Amino acid sequence: MAETVNHSGIATFQTAGFWHLIAGIIMIILGLYVWFNPVASLLGLALYLGIAFIVVGAGYFLASFSYRSGWYLVVGLLDIFVGVIFVSNLGVSAATLPIIFALWCLAVGVVQLANSFELRRDGYAWGWTMGIGILGILFAFLILVYPAIGAITITTLMGLYIILYGAFAIAEYIYTPHQTVTVQENYREK
Repeated sequence: MAETVNHSGIATFQTAGFWHLIAGIIMIILGLYVWFNPVASLLGLALYLGIAFIVVGAGYFLASFSYRSGWYLVVGLLDIFVGVIFVSNLGVSAATLPIIFALWCLAVGVVQLANSFELRRDGYAWGWTMGIGILGILFAFLILVYPAIGAITITTLMGLYIILYGAFAIAEYIYTPHQTVTVQENYREK
């Protein structure tokens, strides 16, 4: 949101600017590119996921010492390991991304499921952890049985999200392009 303040103490804010329209158009084009170029999209996604896994894994690794949780340590080391594999072998990672993703879902699902029992024993909320663990295990088996579903699902959902992001940015521009909010402030020179 852009802000300007004049000497009389009146601030004006412009809500959705021209850049929302430009960003929306770019995002829709990018989403269509993802749909029609799944191999390039999987390469980019492999790099992005590799970096994300390393960062998230480092977070879990560090958190394992604060929470004194062996499960966090296992998930952290697993995430770092998968991240390094993704980043160091982009071509192989893109081709095998669905299988690697399924194995990661399976491993993390099992850890989440085991952790839910530990949380339950210690009197903490455990239902959501168990649910996400079971969901991860089921999703992993679905992809392992039908690897093409994994590749198609990954690129389809990624493209759809990017297109919807662009559409919402354009809608924001259309419905609030010239809406300016003026705020009178108590302005005193010191």
